[in-house]
Amino acid sequence: MNDVTVDVTAALAGRRDWSDPELAGRLAHHPLEALETEYPHYVREVNSPDGVVRPRERNPVFYGCYDWHSAVHSHWTLVRQLRLFDDHPSRTEIVRSIDARLTPENVATEVEWFEEHPTFEKPYGWAWLLHFDAELSLWEGGRADEWRTTLAPLAETVRTLVDERFLAQDRPFRVGTHGNSAFALHCLHDYARTTGDDALERAVAETAVAFYADDESYPVAYEPLGWDFLSPSLVEADLMRRVYDGEAFREWADRFFPDVRTDPHASLLDPVGVDADPEEGVALHLVGLNVSKAWALSDVATALGDHEYAGPFEESAQRHAECGLEQAFTDDYAGSHWLSSFVLYLLSRGEGGIASA
Repeated sequence: MNDVTVDVTAALAGRRDWSDPELAGRLAHHPLEALETEYPHYVREVNSPDGVVRPRERNPVFYGCYDWHSAVHSHWTLVRQLRLFDDHPSRTEIVRSIDARLTPENVATEVEWFEEHPTFEKPYGWAWLLHFDAELSLWEGGRADEWRTTLAPLAETVRTLVDERFLAQDRPFRVGTHGNSAFALHCLHDYARTTGDDALERAVAETAVAFYADDESYPVAYEPLGWDFLSPSLVEADLMRRVYDGEAFREWADRFFPDVRTDPHASLLDPVGVDADPEEGVALHLVGLNVSKAWALSDVATALGDHEYAGPFEESAQRHAECGLEQAFTDDYAGSHWLSSFVLYLLSRGEGGIASA
């Protein structure tokens, strides 16, 4: 399943010096292929017997990768690689691929879709779309400027929807999948800081405090809840380390986490086992879970400083990274259409655009 070797210690550092042309090419391979793969595609709702509008027609920029949000973060993955690696072996192919889809006409069609379906991909897809916009803002160069200008009408539409339909909600969703509120909030917080959107940064912090400040003794033994690719508890902590400074975060963590060192039911520190060839493709979510837990555990550990949980969290991050990276380079489309994004997030989170600890 995995033909790529990654230095796990270097990976947890989140810096680009782990990379080589072979790994960079592997990280680009599946996103490039999947972005132009229209089918299979996830259909959320059918409202009439007249048939379903083709993904390419309704979302001509982000039609591939099985679903819209995966197409968005695959674009993020490719652009981030172009920014980080000047000699990327797939540079020409990446530029050609994005140029073909990211046109003013196609973006206008995407905006029309959101005007007609204002909750489409809320909040996960919205968070990744703004992450993509922020990544373009970090990459200094003519092509990035052109792409960001082209994307702007859609980014502005989503930014407005965030205020009106996400930050205005009165409670968080604590699932381990796309609806998770804390993951969206931490992506929005990173976007706000990267782009200098001070109003959004304040609004996200206020929402995070309103949603999570009083949480205590989180039932980590219930995780994973199903085919999760996020840990609800660790995603929440990863958000709150962004919102709280130093001692305030450690005090919050004291209340929030049970004693993960001694509680025999607290499996939070243990990677989730995944069959090498799962019968259900959705089981590959658990590979992504191990990868996302690795980055959250590592960065939360750093934010905890001299707290007694810092050591166990960092050791657990190492094991999660080893387990996740061992299986993340699958050729099974159920995982290959999205896992490269999670791997790159882990490997490069110290290179701007992500609030590395």
